[in-house]
Formats: sequence, structure tokens, C-alpha cells
Amino acid sequence: MDNIMLNDDFDFLDVIEFGYPRQIYIRSEPFHDMDNLSFFRRFRLTKPTVLNLLAEIEDDLEFNNDLNNSISPMNQLLTCLRYYASAGHLISVADAMGMHVSTTSRIIPRVSNALCRLARNYIKMPAQAEMIHVQHQFQDGIISQGYWMPRWNSHQNTIPSNSCTFFFFIEGGEDAEVFRNRKGYFSINTQAVCSSNLKILDLVARWPGSTHDATIFMNSRLRARFENNEFPNCLLLGDSGYPVKTYLLTPLGNPTTRVEQLYNESHIRTRNCIERVFGVWKRRFPVLAYGLRLKLQTALQIIVAAAVLHNIARENNEPEPPPPENINVAELNYLIEVGQIPDIPNNNFENAGFRDVLLNDYFSNLV
Repeated sequence: MDNIMLNDDFDFLDVIEFGYPRQIYIRSEPFHDMDNLSFFRRFRLTKPTVLNLLAEIEDDLEFNNDLNNSISPMNQLLTCLRYYASAGHLISVADAMGMHVSTTSRIIPRVSNALCRLARNYIKMPAQAEMIHVQHQFQDGIISQGYWMPRWNSHQNTIPSNSCTFFFFIEGGEDAEVFRNRKGYFSINTQAVCSSNLKILDLVARWPGSTHDATIFMNSRLRARFENNEFPNCLLLGDSGYPVKTYLLTPLGNPTTRVEQLYNESHIRTRNCIERVFGVWKRRFPVLAYGLRLKLQTALQIIVAAAVLHNIARENNEPEPPPPENINVAELNYLIEVGQIPDIPNNNFENAGFRDVLLNDYFSNLV
């Protein structure tokens, strides 16, 4: 009986001698095989936009040779976009694209890194000559929605809105607790500044979830640029978690008079665009809402890369894509809501006098 070898034993000996048989994947070609609507729903950008995007990063994705049937730059880009459009499960993306999950896990940081290199071209504060146009966009956009947007005086105008949002982050490692935010889950706290047409103008994506919004801003390059008066006659709008500055206005904590209420109403309506940005951004790329189950460096790259793609979509006037077939809309909206950061009032009133002057000199004349 001991001398009888079962078939499984022979199979095991074959593996020892010859190794596991190589698995050949039949790769899909979604760019050519899918119609425009199906493609847009699964990859979140239209085909013409993807072609233009590929032209900008193709050199970074080309392999030096074609050994082992290397994956084309187009399919690398589409694999990454498919991941951004998913709930963050690599195996689902690998199955959809016809490749091994380990290949998918290598492609995503490779493409995300290439997209990050475009950030200087697509995520930037307006030059001085462009700033006036941005200010007028804010005013025209608010007025077109039936809101009142003040030109607060002849010298200073509101420009982008400033705020932070949480991105779920799974792999905290030894420093996991520093990523635990005040809502109790692990995240990356990301600061964004936007224009009225929902473009991201400035992005800081490197702080753990436990970091206060004001800390991120006070340590940002944007704050230094405003302190150095690079944007004269311009104002940022932030929530009550930020300190009041001569260039950064926050809402009043407890408005009682009609003048104070008018100021807060104007502030809230004007600043509403930043919350819309976070919603549009995360709905276009649901992985930002569901969570980044990758290494920290890759997670940070994905946030920046998705911001680049968001701005490209805005520049090309792309509509908001329908939800992917495997995404529950109610669940996605809930996760977007959970990602919003509750205000913790900042007690730094060092420059509150500047805000008081604004109320007395301008808003009091409107009552």
C-alpha cells in the first residue's frame, strides 16, 4: 500500500521538475471593442480625452523592449482608469482587463506616477493676468444660480474656496494611529483650493487624517505665497476651522445681526463650490470614496493623479459619467458624505478686525 502513488503525487513531482504551467491571459482591448457610452461609464473619460492624455504620458509608459508581450501604454492607462472607477479591488480590475492581479498592482503606481508629473501643468493657481478672469467667473457663476455674490470693495475680490476632505486609507502600518481621524477611521487629510468652474487650483495631499485643517494650511506653500503678496487684491474663503487672515475669510460663529447674517450667507453660497468639487471628484473616481488599499506612497500618487484627471475632464467640458455598474449609488453618496470633515472652530482671532471692517464698511450698507 505504501508503494502506491496517487495521481496527485505524480502531479506534484511534475511541478518540482518542470514548474507550474505558465498561465496565458487573453488581454482585452476595451478602447477598440467598447462603444463610446460603455467606455465612458467604465473608464470615466471619453475616448478623445483618453487619446490626448495618452499622448502626454506615453513615453513614460513605454517599455524598452517587447519581451514577454509587454502591455501597451494604452492598456496600462486604461487599467489604471478602471481601478480609479472601482471600489478598490485589484482582482476585479485584473479580471476585467485580462491580466494577473500582480501585473495590475504594478501598473497602477506606474501610471499614477506618470499622471502626477502632469500636475504642474493642470493644478496651478492662476497667474496675475488670469486672476481677474477667475474672480469674474466666481461672480457670474453665483449670479447665474440666483445667488448674491458681493464685490466686497473696489480693491479686493474673492477667488478660490479652500477646504479639506478625508480619503479612506487602509494600510497604516506601524504609524496607523496617526492616520485615524476624528471620525474614527483611517484616512489621508487632503487640502484643495478650487475655482468657480470646479477646477482644482491647489492641492496638498500628504497629511495623515489626524492633522487639523489649519495645520495643513499654515504649513502649505499656498499660505507662504499669500503671505508674500503673490495674489494682491484677492481673498480665500475657508470654513471656521481656519484662522482669519487678511487674505483668508471665515464665517462668523454665531451671527446675530442682519449684517452678520448677510455676510455668512454670502460666504456660504460662494464657498459652496469646494464641497461640490469633492462630490464631483469622488463620483467620477469612486476609489477615492471607497478607500485606497495600497501603500502610502501609491495612495498619495492616486489622489494627485485623480485631481489631474478631474481638471482635464473640466477643461474638456466632459459630463459627469454615470455610476459604474458594480457601484451602489446610495453607498457611494454615503461614503462621500462620511468623507466630509466637520468644522472645529479656530480660536485664532488675530486678524478678526479685518473681517469686522469688511462688515462695517460694506455689508452694513446693504441692510
